[in-house]
Amino acid sequence: MSLYAISILMAVIWATVSGSFTLLNLIFGFVLSLLTLYLLRERFVGAGYTSRARRILSLVLLFLVELAKSAWKVATLVLSPNMDLKPGIFAYPLTVKSDWEISLLANLITLTPGTLSVDVSEDRQTLFVHALDCSDVEAARRDIAEGFEKKIMEAFA
Repeated sequence: MSLYAISILMAVIWATVSGSFTLLNLIFGFVLSLLTLYLLRERFVGAGYTSRARRILSLVLLFLVELAKSAWKVATLVLSPNMDLKPGIFAYPLTVKSDWEISLLANLITLTPGTLSVDVSEDRQTLFVHALDCSDVEAARRDIAEGFEKKIMEAFA
C-alpha cells in the first residue's frame, strides 16, 4: 500500500475522530499523516510493512481491551460500599530497551485507569508503577509482561 493511500486513510480516520469532515480538516489530517509517516519512515520501510502494521494494530486493540477492562474494574472498586483498596508502588523489570519503547510502555500503563507510571530507574532497567490495587503484584507484573510489553516488542523489534 502506498504512503499516499495510507495518508488518505489516516486523514479519514482523523476526520472521524475529530468529528469534522470539512475539506480543511481532511487536508490537515492528510498533511499530519504525511508528516507522521515521514518521521517514522525508518520503522516502516521494507517488505515487513504489512505484518508490522498488523502487529501495531494488535497493540492498539490490546490497549482498547485493557482500557475497557481496567475502567470497569476501577468503576466497580470505587462504587463498592467498602472500598477495600490496597494502593501501592511496585517495581517492574523492563525487557524493552529503547527510550521510545520504554516511553510507549509507560504511557500505555498510565493511560489505563488504576495504574500510573511513576518513574524509570537511571539504568533504564526498572519502571516504577503505582497501582490502585496492589494486592497481587506478581499478577500485575505478569499482565504487563504478557500484554503491553510483549506486543511492543513484537511490533517494534
